[in-house]
Amino acid sequence: MTIRQATHAGSWYSDDASTLDHELQRWLDQVPASVKEIEPAGGQIAVPAKGVRAIIGPHAGYSYSGSNAAFAYKCIDTTGIKRVFLLGPSHHVYLNNKCALSQCTEYQTPLGNICVDREMVEELRQRGDWQTMGLGVDEDEHSLEMHLPYIYKVFEHKISEIALVPILVGGLRLDGEKYYGELLAEYLNDPQNLFVVSSDFCHWGSRFRYTYYREMAGDGAGVSGRATHLSSRSARTLNTPIWKSIRKLDWDGMEAVARMDHAAFKRYLDDTNNTICGRHPIGVLLAAVNKLYPAGGQACSSGVSVSASADAQCPTPRLRFVKYDQSSKAHAPSDSSVSYASAYLFLPS
Repeated sequence: MTIRQATHAGSWYSDDASTLDHELQRWLDQVPASVKEIEPAGGQIAVPAKGVRAIIGPHAGYSYSGSNAAFAYKCIDTTGIKRVFLLGPSHHVYLNNKCALSQCTEYQTPLGNICVDREMVEELRQRGDWQTMGLGVDEDEHSLEMHLPYIYKVFEHKISEIALVPILVGGLRLDGEKYYGELLAEYLNDPQNLFVVSSDFCHWGSRFRYTYYREMAGDGAGVSGRATHLSSRSARTLNTPIWKSIRKLDWDGMEAVARMDHAAFKRYLDDTNNTICGRHPIGVLLAAVNKLYPAGGQACSSGVSVSASADAQCPTPRLRFVKYDQSSKAHAPSDSSVSYASAYLFLPS
């Protein structure tokens, strides 16, 4: 038996079970019963929602992104789910166009341990080209760990009935995202499985070596002028606050994701170089959806409310973002911020 220890507990989030449980419950309770979709705008989702097959959520310290992640986890209807595929980007080890599977049997959280589905891990290994995470690599990686307490909390009433399939996603090219996405597509299509995709959005500031800026049009809906990168020594007058430029940058990417257009999301990243750390796990998810729905499966029009009768209302996939935050509002080139976004993916049964 190999147990992955909760190495970030006590620093990135509380290592006290009671404190952590109360924090998670408070954030979940703050999510309204009907959540407004923010990109593309116009719809509502009654949560939890039957048919939610995947979520996208942040992996920063809980003091920064814990309340944001609650919006993704509140979307989950746990009925019938037996397995959670957890996809997170590798921050410390470079995996050249590869993904890696865990060798552990359990993942520890302060709330209790989550069993790894070893049978499924071995099935995946037999069917594809995978590397293996060493225990040290596994325990160093926060993108996976930061989702474990929420997974435990949401499934606490049936925690002994679910198992985890952790996947560390490396530096994938487009063909790599397609390879792993198409391999995982049939598992995404299984209503007994839930996919959790771990990603923060824009990391802005000189400490991230990314200071993309673009003026916005007067109505705030579009952009004007060419994109540039700001310098802390720049004395130029900024007509658009930096944080609004970042928000527009992120929302453009979120819209490409929401349209479930894998190629369009790749073009967006090539054009902007936005520092979305989970861009490859998101790419794998989009490739899986595109395998199942080759036409892109752009779903119900905005304004459709996903509910317990979602299958009748929405016979095609639907991916929508339900929460967006920034760690701080950047006003000067010397400032920095990280963006967080939560989303759900609905698939018809």
